[in-house]
Amino acid sequence: MKSVISDMDGVIYRGKDLISGANEFIAELHAMGLPFLFLTNNSGDSPAALKGKLEQRGIHGLEESDFITSAMATALFLRQQRPGARLFAIGEEGLVAELEKAGFDITEDNPEFVVVGKTRQFDFDDMNKASRFIRAGARFIGTNPDIIDPTEDGFEPACGSILSSIEVASGAKPYVIGKPNSLMMTIATRKLGVHPDDTLVIGDRMDTDIVGGLEAGMSTCLVLSGVTRSDEVESFPYRPDYIVDSVAEIDLRGWR
Repeated sequence: MKSVISDMDGVIYRGKDLISGANEFIAELHAMGLPFLFLTNNSGDSPAALKGKLEQRGIHGLEESDFITSAMATALFLRQQRPGARLFAIGEEGLVAELEKAGFDITEDNPEFVVVGKTRQFDFDDMNKASRFIRAGARFIGTNPDIIDPTEDGFEPACGSILSSIEVASGAKPYVIGKPNSLMMTIATRKLGVHPDDTLVIGDRMDTDIVGGLEAGMSTCLVLSGVTRSDEVESFPYRPDYIVDSVAEIDLRGWR
């Protein structure tokens, strides 16, 4: 059976605004019985928070298990690499909660890893501590590479912007877990129990969603309701299988 992996920011909503056709798109997924997951580079919100965010926008009938975040993927990766490690974390509640749930010690006492996600509370002190820990030998991990995120009135800095400042200050490049890292796609297909050949990835970014899906062997659909503009598509050395203005134009029955 075919399956769908969809981004959220710029695909289902933009800032506080629900994108036209998103409710109908999700209803169609349910009506057709297609296995699906929301795979988001958002590290700040837990699955419960994401579910609540959609409910506030009028979308109901989803479960917490329908979401995978870059924070969840980061916690899984670190648990496989170094269980119980000491971490210095920069990020919102969703990231810290996932790391603590995975058994990590969040500390400023000689951390073995510096883990960075998007947060609006990032300041000079955070950058100073992170770069100092990294120069002392801590491994540098980023939840996702997104430089900007779409909002209802334009764009705002995202995790990649924070990572860049710490990279310059520390002289070290982060290992980034979120899309386009194939780890995110692998986690999603394993959870769904599907093969990449039977999976459609829907996203608004050529440099994360589309290339991540392409490299994982999935079909890809770019929506123009988020970050990537139509006049930017030709500048990339790869193309999505489908390009639409928004999820309102996706014909799941035709793709199935």
